[in-house]
Amino acid sequence: MTDLDGRRCLVLGAGGFIGTNLCRALAAQGARVQGFGRRLQYPKALDGIPQTIGDFADRTQLARIVEGQEIVFHLFGGPRIASETPFGVLADIVSSVNLLEICRISGVRKIIFVSSGGAIYGVPSVLPIPETAVTDPISAYGISKLAVEKYLHLYRHLYGLEYTALRLANPYGPFQSATRGQGVVPALLHRVLSGEAVEIWGTGGIIRDYIYIDDVTDALIAAIDYQGPCRVFNIGSGIGRSVLQIIEDIRLILGRRNIDRVFRPGRATDVPVNVLDIGLIRDHLGWMPRTEWFDGLRETSSWLQSSQPAA
Repeated sequence: MTDLDGRRCLVLGAGGFIGTNLCRALAAQGARVQGFGRRLQYPKALDGIPQTIGDFADRTQLARIVEGQEIVFHLFGGPRIASETPFGVLADIVSSVNLLEICRISGVRKIIFVSSGGAIYGVPSVLPIPETAVTDPISAYGISKLAVEKYLHLYRHLYGLEYTALRLANPYGPFQSATRGQGVVPALLHRVLSGEAVEIWGTGGIIRDYIYIDDVTDALIAAIDYQGPCRVFNIGSGIGRSVLQIIEDIRLILGRRNIDRVFRPGRATDVPVNVLDIGLIRDHLGWMPRTEWFDGLRETSSWLQSSQPAA
């Protein structure tokens, strides 16, 4: 296990789903955590962990918060931009390059970047998808993630700035908003728990790789001290599940007789199938997902029923 006692860790995007869980996991292992983000979605969950509210595009503020940090976790640029116009992601790319320059000047030891295993590959030619697969994203979101990966490579080549990019599948779990388009699992659970019909885009046959948030934070922390030859790793379960299968599994764990469904037109940015090959991170970091699918669903359901986000 990575020794985090006293390590200075900055989490950019700390107020979101992954950031909230990561801050809590880092602090629990003794790290000196500093969070930075636009807002705290669940502020009570981060009690005792210093947080600064700010804008990722504010270079001056970003430079102040990066100063003195050892490890920087870059979580900004979430799937909210997946459906935006191609121009909508450009500001995030520019802000990310500004971050790399600030980290270089400030002497940051390593950047750990959350990329996208679901969007960066586009329509796959092989399944499960290895890190060596062709990257042809079909959304502006996927292109933005790939662009940041390329700049990370450039900054390591030119300046020796170390990084690890984790191409994340579809995470789910506590502190994920069910109403902001952040994830299929909480959105479906929320609708069923609220007695509403679930929305299905297309036929419901789209297949994705889903990973519980505790396994995600384990992988992020495992990447801190990794010094091997690889820079990019897939993070997922290695198992594909369709939307229709998830709905059926939700029906089973909640003991419902049936679930009402409303079908919507399919979306052009939806890749038909995406399942990640996780052999590389298993071999190099010793990481494997440890949360069984139905256990993760039950934990997420329980949290949704007992928690409400800040207004």
